[in-house]
Amino acid sequence: MLWSLLKIVVFFALVAALTLGAGFLIDSDGRGLADAQIVINGIEYTLGPIKLALVLVVLVAGLWLAFRVAGFLIALLKFINGDETAMSRYFDRNRERKGYQALSEGLMALASGEGRLAIAKANKAQKYLHKPELTDLITAQAAEMVGDSKKAEEVYKRLLKDEGTRFVGVRGLMKQKLEAGDTDTAMKLAERAFAIKPKHEEVQDTLLRLQAESQDWKGARATLAVKLKHGAMPRDVFKRRDAVLALSNAMDISDSDQSAATAEAAIAANKASPDLIPAAAMAAKGYVAQGRKRNAIRVLRKAWDVHPHPDLAEAFAAIEPEEDAAARLKRFETLTKVKPEHRETKLLLAELNLAAEDFPAARRAMGDLVENDPDARVLAIMAAVERGEGGSDTVVRGWLAKALTAPRGPQWVCENCNTIHAEWAPICTSCKAFDTLEWTTPPQSEVVLPAGANMLPLIVGALEDQREDEEPVVEVDVTPDVVAGADDKIEEGAPEAPIEAEIVEVQPTAESKN
Repeated sequence: MLWSLLKIVVFFALVAALTLGAGFLIDSDGRGLADAQIVINGIEYTLGPIKLALVLVVLVAGLWLAFRVAGFLIALLKFINGDETAMSRYFDRNRERKGYQALSEGLMALASGEGRLAIAKANKAQKYLHKPELTDLITAQAAEMVGDSKKAEEVYKRLLKDEGTRFVGVRGLMKQKLEAGDTDTAMKLAERAFAIKPKHEEVQDTLLRLQAESQDWKGARATLAVKLKHGAMPRDVFKRRDAVLALSNAMDISDSDQSAATAEAAIAANKASPDLIPAAAMAAKGYVAQGRKRNAIRVLRKAWDVHPHPDLAEAFAAIEPEEDAAARLKRFETLTKVKPEHRETKLLLAELNLAAEDFPAARRAMGDLVENDPDARVLAIMAAVERGEGGSDTVVRGWLAKALTAPRGPQWVCENCNTIHAEWAPICTSCKAFDTLEWTTPPQSEVVLPAGANMLPLIVGALEDQREDEEPVVEVDVTPDVVAGADDKIEEGAPEAPIEAEIVEVQPTAESKN
């Protein structure tokens, strides 16, 4: 807008200057100005200022016309000498100049966000240049800018007819289908674009994402291999994501007849990426199903050394499901001695000692977690320890109340959108990003309890039932009359008898309210 205003101001300034100059020349009538003398063939011509200006204008126009005529004559001579395209080139040069000028203005309008102006300039450029591979691209992008998706689709379909612009047309249609939510058509277009240009990174990423969303794990692994082949992905990242895809494929095999294939796929995924926790857990279960328990222990121990996790502990427990609590505590030393200072190791030891009813050992295993890292799982374990050691209901309920409002601790969180997931998945359920779930403490954790914490209410309930069996509790319904009678006895000096009772809620009667 400022540039347009500046051009208008400059135009009016030039017109005013020319007007003043012409008026000055007319008013002067040669007074005060030197006359120009021109001698041609011995004849002397004297020109005043006005005549001199007119002669200069005519001279400039004559020179321009002479150059144009000379160019035309040269083209005519070439045509006569056998150059059949000489005349067409002469006239085309002028059209090309106007066409490229319009094309340049269209690109500038597109870059500045003026979609409708860009479409107009592209149409003008097409009129002069007859090069749709250039003008159609500007028209399609400008139509998308102004929201005219129908026109943009028509232009992209025209681009499909030319082999040189076919990829641009396919890619444009693919992006339109993605924005419209038609993922099936978008995936077909992505496969076609990938076949035309397999090295194009954007198409690779789009196709990989769509294949993962549609659970085409085999196709996704093939696309991933192409990315590695063309240098679009580091080898370590390739190994990790290929392992994720292999694990996802194994998780989708639900047929019992293919359990061996599931185990092999999980084992292969674990070998490709030992730090992938779900792959290690599934591989261990596969080894157990094959009767190779030592392999399962080795896989879980290696994964625990990289990243201790409750799923690994669960898989380790499943190796010997029939063992008692004492035997399990001893067998778990294979894991607990690897990283004894890790918080997950401390929590695991505490829970194992709770199951063995060694409550002082469970308290010692917690270490400083209660003071330095008190999440819901830590506080729930402390409530179980207090209950097991015979603590009062008030203390136990206090720990449980703290656990309700405490942070939920590490969980599977999407590092892209911070969405919390109850279980690991290859794709985020919210943002659809691939391989973005990480076991970490979320910024706000209010939904999912960490693995293992769901068993604690059962443990607490079992301990409470056992305590009720050993120490029967007398329930006394306390009414206002009983309280009044007790107060009278206390005033008379009667000795107080120790009574163990659970006080139930008193519902006041109408008389007591009065």
